[in-house]
Amino acid sequence: MSIEVSNIDHLGLVAGIIDEIGIEQKINQLLGEQPEKITGGQVVKGMLLNGLGLVSSPLYLFSRFFEGKAIEHLIGQGVKTEYFNDDKLGRVLDQLYRRGLNEIFMSVVLEAVKTYQLETSTVHLDSTSFHVHGDYHTDEDESTEDIEPKTIKITYGYSRDKRPDLKQFMMDLICTNDGDVPLWMRIGSGNESDQKQFVQAMKNFKNQLKFDSLMVADSALYTQENLQLLTNIKWLSRVPVRIKAAYKLVEEIDGSDLNPSQIKGYRYQELSKTYGGIEQRWLIVESQLRRESDLKSLEKKIQKERAEVDKKLRALKYEKFACLPDAETATRKLLKKFLYHEMTEINVQEVESKSDTDFSYEVQVQVGLRESKIELEKKRAGRFILATNVLDKMALTKEEMLSKYKGQQSVERGFRFLKDPLFLTDSVFLKSPHRIEALGLIMGLCLLVYTLGQRQLRQTLNRTKSSVKNQLGRPTNRPTLRWIFQCFQSIHLLINSGVKSISNLTPDRLELLKFFPPSCQRYYLLS
Repeated sequence: MSIEVSNIDHLGLVAGIIDEIGIEQKINQLLGEQPEKITGGQVVKGMLLNGLGLVSSPLYLFSRFFEGKAIEHLIGQGVKTEYFNDDKLGRVLDQLYRRGLNEIFMSVVLEAVKTYQLETSTVHLDSTSFHVHGDYHTDEDESTEDIEPKTIKITYGYSRDKRPDLKQFMMDLICTNDGDVPLWMRIGSGNESDQKQFVQAMKNFKNQLKFDSLMVADSALYTQENLQLLTNIKWLSRVPVRIKAAYKLVEEIDGSDLNPSQIKGYRYQELSKTYGGIEQRWLIVESQLRRESDLKSLEKKIQKERAEVDKKLRALKYEKFACLPDAETATRKLLKKFLYHEMTEINVQEVESKSDTDFSYEVQVQVGLRESKIELEKKRAGRFILATNVLDKMALTKEEMLSKYKGQQSVERGFRFLKDPLFLTDSVFLKSPHRIEALGLIMGLCLLVYTLGQRQLRQTLNRTKSSVKNQLGRPTNRPTLRWIFQCFQSIHLLINSGVKSISNLTPDRLELLKFFPPSCQRYYLLS
């Protein structure tokens, strides 16, 4: 009697989180009737399982990803691997695009906010680029039918991946301060500018989700034009040091005027400022760790420059000049290029040439440090400025300004997750701009599933005063969901005469499953 064996691994956890969010049902509802062997919602669920599969399996190998996996158990009765072919994948991406990618994501997010009671009082905005391989043309150059919305341009632009040789697209992402959960996303053309897009992203977020959130963004937001357009939106941003007032302030303020923060390693001082005609509160912040790092970096730059100065002076020593002014001019011009060193003494000597009637000049120079310049750099070390248009100090305290800005790492963590080599977008191979845009929706949904699952796990551990072992075998109540996924490898579904059972469900794994909802447990036949 044969026993059917297929892999489940951690995919039961992923499938359970997808089910609890209700993504499959929401996609089917939005796409409408689909008289085919497999629904659009099931295809999307399959793409999410692929994306969170912990293997580098890009979508052009989509059907191969499901070989050997318990596909019926994970996605639905009667579903077969061959149903997940390139044609079906492409058609569903087209359907998602036509239905409206932003509307689909918003529909799922709004349900998640209610179900998981997400805190939305503070959110974080940032953008990044994703590079693609191959040549791309606009959809107008293709024969694709019924692609109505205007598609993005896959083109060259400023690459965050340090791959200027490859075309790219952009992603704007807004995440919660509560668990790094993505609330809003947009895919844009590869040559877009953060400065121009951030304001529109903020406005769209507020109009579409109706949340009265404090919007936290990096310095790309902070321009006069942008701030004047944000009169009805609360914002907190880093002030770029290229602004003259900010540059002067960080080097002029005395360290004794900085007050210690409740957050260890930080000091700050608050000032009232008006910039771009907008009244603001500025918080000048000094980070001890950043200061130590900046000072080490400064010392290295000074040493490196000194070596270069010495090299130039050695060459200058053997150079002969026709007249005294030429010698002095060449010396001053040479040292003018250096930031941290200056001439302290110059000695020009007349040298007799081979001709008794001609003379030439050689130079000997003493060099010292530009102490005033170095002192200013030392004062600037570790300092940055935060600004907000929330003038009520009770509504947003100094401590909250700093802590909420530090939370900007939430969206950065999201981008790192999406760019991980084990995620499906390590390299994007889809050959159509509108399908790449639709893939952006899948990327956003993958991040939503992952962050909601991780947030829920950590909350359950805190609520039950429990812990799990981390990679080092030490107890933690803040494990990464990725680590838990890795703990579930080599779990199989066995079917013997129609009876299902799970193999390799060890006591440790059973203990972990207690902290996941019933929607996850049922894939391991526990509920």
